[in-house]
Amino acid sequence: MAMPGLADPNFFQSVTCLCEHNPQGAMGIVITRIHPEISARMIFDELKIPAAAGLADIPVHIGGPVHMNELFVLHGAPFSWEGSMKVTGALALSNSRDILEAIAGRRGPANYILSLGCAGWGPGQLESEIHSNAWMTAPYAEEIVFQMAVDQRWEAAMQRIGIDPALLSDTAGHA
Repeated sequence: MAMPGLADPNFFQSVTCLCEHNPQGAMGIVITRIHPEISARMIFDELKIPAAAGLADIPVHIGGPVHMNELFVLHGAPFSWEGSMKVTGALALSNSRDILEAIAGRRGPANYILSLGCAGWGPGQLESEIHSNAWMTAPYAEEIVFQMAVDQRWEAAMQRIGIDPALLSDTAGHA
């Protein structure tokens, strides 16, 4: 979760679901930004994937400022899609055509987020940003990622770990 002092417009009051973190860096999907001009229907049309009626209302998230022309699907079970990368026991990240076709045909996972782009950090960068008080971490919470309204996720994620965001300072301090 972005701390109040993180003024970068890509991440201000955002929640990023961290999908991979290793010595080469980190990667995640911002779950608090909806693309104002792109819908799932537009993506399916562009990819020439036949889509069921009513998919125009499925939002497309702005997953971060990296790989903005690539589509990612953050999703719950099932995890049998080509190229699915397990994030937790209940969460995976995919970007293959088979999951998009399943979603378009209403045969995909019950819980998912379509995202253009992702957030990425080089080796040690995320750790440095956490140390400088730009980010706060918390365990994955399915209800925040998939069930909650997008505009409520940041505050709810903070409150879930016992923090009132209104009482947070944007000044870093370390004991």
